[in-house]
Amino acid sequence: MRNTLRFLLYMAILSFGFTHAARAADHAYVVSYVDALPTTRDKAAVLIRQFASASRKDAGNVRFEILGQIGRPGLFAILEAWSDAQARTAHAESAQTKAFREQLQPLLRAPYDERPHHVLSVGAAPVVEDKGAIYVVTHVDVPGKFQVEGSAAVKQLTEASRGDPGNLRFDGLTQTSRPNHMTVIEVWKDQRSMDAHAMAAHTKLFREKLHPMSGSLYDERLYRTIDQK
Repeated sequence: MRNTLRFLLYMAILSFGFTHAARAADHAYVVSYVDALPTTRDKAAVLIRQFASASRKDAGNVRFEILGQIGRPGLFAILEAWSDAQARTAHAESAQTKAFREQLQPLLRAPYDERPHHVLSVGAAPVVEDKGAIYVVTHVDVPGKFQVEGSAAVKQLTEASRGDPGNLRFDGLTQTSRPNHMTVIEVWKDQRSMDAHAMAAHTKLFREKLHPMSGSLYDERLYRTIDQK
């Protein structure tokens, strides 16, 4: 009887994991970059925090994370996940989003850089609660003729890396308008776990595979959350 209960509990957990992953594959993702003027970066940060807090209440929001680039004040990244494309579109066209963009625009030294994505490989990871976690957001660009091979390499990396010690999330996304452009989002518990991943065999193999296909420098940027929930 006890073994039967354990088996049923295991199957329930496994089923939940598969369901969560399936739902994640249907989500709409957006990665946006904000480059504020040196004199207005604090004001921009406050505005972004307020917008994030309001956006999390919108129908269909799964995740809305705001990050500050380590060592480069005034550079921010916004990571959005929505239940589907309709929810993402409704948010993008809402009055509060338009008002946010209008208020933010005078504070910027470069245009608001919004990049909608769809899933390449996404794990069943919850919202990160650890405020000391390190986020890595990497833009991977390959020429069109290497789109299939490049996407396969990124997918393989994400799936191999989720089991690395200290990994909290490892996702691969494809830009909707440019399928040969991908974004890799990593979240690590601390610097040590991130460094260990960088030295792992599967990470080295990925970089070796990508190098002859790469259309630009490997654009890896480190962040921490600036949220004050």
